[in-house]
Amino acid sequence: MEIERTNLSDYINKAKNGNQAAFRYILDLFWPQVYNYQLKRTKSENDAEDITIQTFSKAFDKIESYNDTYVFKTWLITISKNIHIDLLRKKNNSIETTKEQEDKVYLVIDESPTPEDKIIGEQNLAKLLQDIKQLKPKYQQVIQLRYFQELSYKEISMQIEEPINNVKVKLLRAKKLLAAIINKN
Repeated sequence: MEIERTNLSDYINKAKNGNQAAFRYILDLFWPQVYNYQLKRTKSENDAEDITIQTFSKAFDKIESYNDTYVFKTWLITISKNIHIDLLRKKNNSIETTKEQEDKVYLVIDESPTPEDKIIGEQNLAKLLQDIKQLKPKYQQVIQLRYFQELSYKEISMQIEEPINNVKVKLLRAKKLLAAIINKN
């Protein structure tokens, strides 16, 4: 257990330094737990997924404030719970970010290509388009905008009217789901 906590601490420290691979590791590790927590609260897959995306977006934005004397999963669940409460209060599905917060996003280095990117690149286009159609529409949209229209994160953010961090999390999730579909086929 101590080895796992040390390993997680290493990834958290790397994420604090802007390491995109560490962000991806944390997202993959904790996505199911945060998603299932929200699914029980909202009883809606779409709402649970949206809140989970926003949770990781906010967590990655505020990762420097994480205090390692607390359990990381508890920190994430608390963020998720607060987002859900805010959404219930506001009846609004977006998170306001300041210009300064959005500018910080550009400092995170995108270490490409990821294994998912390699799998996507190796598929023939027709088959890939069939696989993409199996994704939920919001994931289809970010894949289409990023890889076929070659828009930047900022351009995608403006087009779908969501913060850049949400775009990044949706894209990471979409690539992971698409890679799973491709591997299954």
